[in-house]
Amino acid sequence: MTAEEPGPGRYAPTPGAYDEIFDDAGLPRAGLAQLDAALAALGPDGLRERGRVRDSHLTAQGITFTLSGRERPLPMDLIPRVIAAAEWRTIDQGVGQRIKALEMFLADVYGAGQILSEQVVLRALVTSSAHFHRAAHGFSPPNGVRIHVAGVDLVRDQEGTIRVLEDNLRNPSGVSYVLENRRTLAHVVPELFPTQRVRGISEYPEKLLASLVAAAPRGVPDPNVVVLTPGVHNSAHFEHAFLARRMGVELVEGRDLFCRDGSVFVRTTTGPRQVHVIYRRIDDDYLDPVHFRPDSILGIPGILNAARAGTVSLANAVGNGVADDKALYPYVPQIIEYYLGEKPILPNVPTYDLQDDEVREFVLERLDTMVLKPVDGSGGYGLVMGHQADDEELSRVAEAIQAEPRAWVAQPVLTLSTSPTAVGDGAVEPRHVDLRPFAV
Repeated sequence: MTAEEPGPGRYAPTPGAYDEIFDDAGLPRAGLAQLDAALAALGPDGLRERGRVRDSHLTAQGITFTLSGRERPLPMDLIPRVIAAAEWRTIDQGVGQRIKALEMFLADVYGAGQILSEQVVLRALVTSSAHFHRAAHGFSPPNGVRIHVAGVDLVRDQEGTIRVLEDNLRNPSGVSYVLENRRTLAHVVPELFPTQRVRGISEYPEKLLASLVAAAPRGVPDPNVVVLTPGVHNSAHFEHAFLARRMGVELVEGRDLFCRDGSVFVRTTTGPRQVHVIYRRIDDDYLDPVHFRPDSILGIPGILNAARAGTVSLANAVGNGVADDKALYPYVPQIIEYYLGEKPILPNVPTYDLQDDEVREFVLERLDTMVLKPVDGSGGYGLVMGHQADDEELSRVAEAIQAEPRAWVAQPVLTLSTSPTAVGDGAVEPRHVDLRPFAV
């Protein structure tokens, strides 16, 4: 595979986009010549055959999803995205800086509220968030950690700059696919690995378990850790079961747990056993019917009281969503400077706060050049791409923004970086990519 000359079988990068493997001259970027040579040696026939092996492997391992009633192997590209060690160090430091500042922000807004009193962040912005829970106010976790796992979504713009697209501090999912993809890639195209010194990721479950054990209530010598899942019908249930199995802990549903005398217990065949740490994959609203939705059958009545009493730790903590609210996102650079006295290592994507009258008017005049995001949306739901929307859709989103500016943010349309992607029948075409590092 090479991008040096156009023509049949040649890879053609997207004009105007930063390509992850090839530079503007069509040559492999530094350190990627051997990867390019290995892919070229496979050729279209080799890629097509490896795609068949990949799908058989994923199906045999049960790594599938259901679409239109049909079980299919998880989509997975055969061509890896390579991140140079020096750039990864910057990402590592930038994500760590961001999470540290957001931890301090959460401790502050659920405690003294100093950043709100000094109006670095407006109090109304925080208290109007659907994810700000007064039930979590005044509560401090045993080891001070609220963000046990974070997934920070990064993109590279057309200039090649890595930017933070959004933070995920509640129940970020997808790490099981990271681990399975790496294992599958090593099995299906092993010849790609000797050309690179690839950093291992297989220790993630052990690191996660160590983080959960460290979060246990003080004085518990051998904490009982469980993974709480909504059940087998949840789209991420494969991941819940995968992580529980890899950590060697129980996978439980809400009906398996109960509260008694201010503690949480799991039902077992030999009687109740106390639980000290719950890695929960249930949203705040469904976690405790006493404090949140009374109609929830997924959660455990009284679990928040047990957490406040210090007998059980919840990972991630209740109320984290106020720090990944998209309306707060434009203020994260100020939050970093306020708590750490540092400039952000990783810049934000430029973002407009539509509660400001002048900013809102500016955006409304340029809707066809903007990406409009509902602040409570996730996974792309409700997002409007202005340059792809018709007049009727733009008119509807304009009315929604004017009716409730707090519910929306706007960002200019970015040309995200592309990476060579095996799209079937051995063909390789550019596809836009983003990146979600997981921080434990």
